[in-house]
Amino acid sequence: MELKAYMKERCTLVDDALDRFLPRETELPHSVHKAMRYSVFAGGKRVRPILLLAACQAVGGDIGRAIPAACAMEMIHTYSLIHDDLPAMDDDDFRRGNPTSHKVFGEAIAILAGDALLTEAFKLVSDPRFSAGSDPSALLAVIHEIATCAGSYGMVGGQVIDMESEGSKDIDLATVQYIHTHKTGALIKAAVVAGAILGGASVEQLAAVTRYGEAVGLAFQIADDILDIEGTTEEIGKDAGSDQARGKATYPAVMGLSASREEAGAMRDEALSALEAFSADADPLREIARYIVQRRN
Repeated sequence: MELKAYMKERCTLVDDALDRFLPRETELPHSVHKAMRYSVFAGGKRVRPILLLAACQAVGGDIGRAIPAACAMEMIHTYSLIHDDLPAMDDDDFRRGNPTSHKVFGEAIAILAGDALLTEAFKLVSDPRFSAGSDPSALLAVIHEIATCAGSYGMVGGQVIDMESEGSKDIDLATVQYIHTHKTGALIKAAVVAGAILGGASVEQLAAVTRYGEAVGLAFQIADDILDIEGTTEEIGKDAGSDQARGKATYPAVMGLSASREEAGAMRDEALSALEAFSADADPLREIARYIVQRRN
C-alpha cells in the first residue's frame, strides 16, 4: 500500500469531520470557539485518529462508526498541546510554525480552549446521534479507555513526571520509560484500542492490538527524541534541540543516539510482530509503525 496517499485520504476524512463537529466561531462564546478551531486546524498529521480508524479496519469494522471517536482523540491531543505550550509548562511561542494559542488569545482563553476540547471529546463519543445502534458496553469501554489514558494514570501523569524531572542529572531509564509510555504512548495506545473495540475485535485481536499500541507509542516518542537532536526546526515543528536545552528526560540523554535508534527499531518490530495473525486489512497499521520510526517530521 502507498502510505502517503492513505494518510492524506484519512487526514482529509478526519479534518472534514472535525470541521462538522467543532463549534463554529460564530457561536457564543466566540473567543473560545475561535481558539479551539485555531489550534485544531493549525496543522498536524492526525496520527492518533488515523491509527484509530486503521485499528477499526484491521479487525473488520466499519470506520464510519469510528469517526466520532477518531475526532475525539484529536481534540484531546490538541488540548494537551495547548496546555503543554503554556508559560507554566514548556512556555513555547510557536508550534508547527504558528504562534501558540496563548500567544494569540491570551493564557486564560488558551486554558479554557483546552478544557473545552477535552470535554467536547467525551460529549462527541457519547452523543446519541452518532452512537445509535452501537453496543453500549463497547462505547462504555472506549470512554473508559480514553479517560484512563488521558488522565493522571496516563498522559497527565507522564506530563507531571516530565516536568518534575526537567533539568535533573539523575534520570534513569525507568523514569524515561514511564514518561514516554504515559505522556505520549498512552494516548496512542488508547487510539488503537478504541478503534479495535469499535470495530468489534475479538478478545485475541484486542490483546494483539493493545500490544501493538504500546510498542508503537513508545517508538513514536523515541523517534521524537532523536528528531529533537538530528532534525531541523522546520522538520519537528518546534525549536530543534529544545528538549536538550531544557534538560528533558529523553532516550538519547540516557542511552545515547545509537542505542535509542536500536530501541526504536525494536519497538517497531514488536509492533509488527503483534499483528502477525492479522490479514492485509492491518497493513495500514504495519506501515504506520514503519513510518513512525523512519519519519523526519
